[in-house]
Amino acid sequence: MSATPPSNGTAVEDAASPVAGYAPPGQRPPFLPYLTFMGIFGSLVAGALALAKRQGRELPERAPAGQLLLLGTASHKLSRLLSKDKVTSPLRAPFTELEGRGGPAELEEASRGTGARKAIGELLICPFCLGLWVIAAFSIGLLFAPRVTRFVASLFAALTISDFLQIAYKAAEEKGLGE
Repeated sequence: MSATPPSNGTAVEDAASPVAGYAPPGQRPPFLPYLTFMGIFGSLVAGALALAKRQGRELPERAPAGQLLLLGTASHKLSRLLSKDKVTSPLRAPFTELEGRGGPAELEEASRGTGARKAIGELLICPFCLGLWVIAAFSIGLLFAPRVTRFVASLFAALTISDFLQIAYKAAEEKGLGE
């Protein structure tokens, strides 16, 4: 008579899982919440595109270079602001823990918890990950409210330029060039 051993999270009981062999269970990313985020993202974008089509809004034939530069610069800044800025840390705090100072006016944080909490934390501290969501929001904004979207994107693009100038000025001061 063979008894089933108690569940202890070992790779043996996990062998039938499609993610078996990826990493030990305790070291795996939160796959189910990640899949959920992908589903939410895809559904939101598909829903926005379906609504635009139903309202007769045409997608542009191509994106002008200036618009790509504006959205790329704005999304860079907004995703960094959301994921790293000291002022936005209260938004991340339920999902992260402070590790220390980062770049100018930025913090380094780690996600905390497990499951959805960990996945949300990882999304919130990753400017590269947030960038896709921000770019999608700006792009959908261009379909439904282009003037407002360009105005808001211009604010973040100008802030990006300002940040680079602040950093350059500080570097010049430190080299004695600002005297």
